[in-house]
Amino acid sequence: MSSPRLTLDRLRTLIADGAVDTVVLAMTDMQGRLQGKRLAADFFLSDVVPGAAEGCGYLLTVDTDMNTVDGYALSSWESGYGDLVLTPDLATLRMVPWHPATAMVQCDVHHHDGRPVTVSPRQVLRRQLERLAGYGWQAYAGTELEFIVFRDSYEQAWDRAYHGLTPANQYNGDYSILGTSRVEPLLHRLRSGMAGAGLTVESAKGECNLGQHEIAFKYAEALATCDNHAVYKTGAKEIAAQEGCSLTFMAKYDEREGNSCHIHLSLRDAAGAPVMAGDGPYGFSRTMEHFLAGQLACLAEFSLLLAPTVNSYKRYVPGSFAPTAVAWGRDNRTCALRVVGHGSSLRFENRVPGGDVNPYLAVAALIAAGLHGVEHQLPLEPEFTGNAYASDAPRVPATLRDAVDAFERSEAATVAFGKDVVRHYAHAGRVEVAAYDRAVTDWERRRGFERL
Repeated sequence: MSSPRLTLDRLRTLIADGAVDTVVLAMTDMQGRLQGKRLAADFFLSDVVPGAAEGCGYLLTVDTDMNTVDGYALSSWESGYGDLVLTPDLATLRMVPWHPATAMVQCDVHHHDGRPVTVSPRQVLRRQLERLAGYGWQAYAGTELEFIVFRDSYEQAWDRAYHGLTPANQYNGDYSILGTSRVEPLLHRLRSGMAGAGLTVESAKGECNLGQHEIAFKYAEALATCDNHAVYKTGAKEIAAQEGCSLTFMAKYDEREGNSCHIHLSLRDAAGAPVMAGDGPYGFSRTMEHFLAGQLACLAEFSLLLAPTVNSYKRYVPGSFAPTAVAWGRDNRTCALRVVGHGSSLRFENRVPGGDVNPYLAVAALIAAGLHGVEHQLPLEPEFTGNAYASDAPRVPATLRDAVDAFERSEAATVAFGKDVVRHYAHAGRVEVAAYDRAVTDWERRRGFERL
């Protein structure tokens, strides 16, 4: 579990002592990014804690480039792009060790009448956790984010249009102690910084692509895991920038191995006992059988929430350790769903998400899929053994366009998330597809400038 959070009383003491003078107030946008304000610490205590803050509603309707986009019900030019209310969740208070005298709090997003903004990613997850609580269950999750480190600064990378960058390692350093030692000064800062921010670090290891690494954190209650994920992703970039280098979480930076974000999920009851383990086949409970069957049934329809960008779908290459087959297997990394552990540690890993995933939406999708299986008592197909890449199992959607279409048509998605959420995120997907369709790429120039 994560280490204890910074309490409000402790924060008051740190502010009074001059040890904290800034509080970052942050919400998570559709792209999984932290957005918000840096507040004077005294103002946070006097005005925001007893009340709230505000932020423009466009934060949940813009594209990756922060362009305003037509077609959303939540916020538009017609509605005047008014403010939404950012309500701090004081359970998320933490120090930000990589910035001086700085604390952070994460927010829920509300309308001015107090209603939650249903399309806010944190609220999408909260709704699924509430559904799960109706069964007396809690979800625990872990996210495994990979990233690629470059010796170039973010400014240098921008100026070079992200071409010709120098990776921190020149060869496949998967599990290599020697290879990771080249980047250990940065990795150590990342680990120690995140520990100071309340995350429990498990390990760091090299990965297959040049300069690719992963830092793993201990699982936690699902909402806390997603909050931690958002803090880590932002903090890793900030720390890298302070070190004069850069790193990317994009799902597929080049034609080599992509950046994955495998998500592990398990369930416990109100007493903390595991729900998925039992005396059935494979050591599963009946709940586990249905929950896992729901993952298989809904994976294609919910892929938009697991793989939200055009780039996401370029990971799904046979033999790349990114899944193409909608199948489950015990400790089988060729399947989209890998079951690991036993007894109290029994859980499944969804291998579809990449480093560009919004964790709140993805974990919400896993819970919703599982509850679909439970509610419909879906039977679990036998485990897949062997190479799922070569199987005739159903496939993960091949493009974002396919995923948007499947999500928009999905009855299971409408039941689980509501029409407003389905419309909102399907529209976001179509905006991403349209932007890509308009783009002229370097690949097209290389092929067509002279030879066509």
